[in-house]
Amino acid sequence: MSETGYKTVYKGGTGEIEEKKSRFIASIEPVTSEEEAVAFFNKKKKEYWDARHNCTAFTIGEKHENTRCNDDGEPSGTAGRPMLDVLLREDIHNVAVVVTRYFGGTLLGTGGLVRAYQKSVQEGLKNSVIIERHKGCKMTISTDYTGLGKIQYILAGANITTLDTEYTEGVCIHTMVPSDQLAALQNDITQGTSGQAQMELGDEVEYAILDGEVLIFS
Repeated sequence: MSETGYKTVYKGGTGEIEEKKSRFIASIEPVTSEEEAVAFFNKKKKEYWDARHNCTAFTIGEKHENTRCNDDGEPSGTAGRPMLDVLLREDIHNVAVVVTRYFGGTLLGTGGLVRAYQKSVQEGLKNSVIIERHKGCKMTISTDYTGLGKIQYILAGANITTLDTEYTEGVCIHTMVPSDQLAALQNDITQGTSGQAQMELGDEVEYAILDGEVLIFS
């Protein structure tokens, strides 16, 4: 996890590869607890009941505090752990993956299995929606029209996302501010407007930006 945020899955997806007639189907799902991960695993095992293997892995927590993996009958260390390694290497949090294998009749060997399971997870991640969640808070800035240009300049320079702007007798700018930028931004606005702008803080939340839209998580 970086200092400013962490990557996670917003919408899960699936990906499939074929190696020597064996099919590997990766199913990706966002989860926030081990119980959610287990429920997802059970759902996929029921869906793919006729498959030879349904191997699993998950990582939960902003620092990957809780991780598990299972080879489901594949040679030890050739499936679950390589799958988990992909999630950790990509530094994606709060995610579970099931890779379903339909055996094609040809043994792949240890190295072949590791590569196939990792490649299938990578394919599943490509077809998922990955976001970066940040800690921040809403801040409403109230100003007269003479201070608007300066505040807009400060916000643009700090790459602060504007949620909405209300124009009445004065101007109210609703923003989402990363927690680690809050103090500096307040100071810049105070100095830039000679203390004329008023700032009101909301609750701290987690948020992400997807296709230009701000997603707010309680």
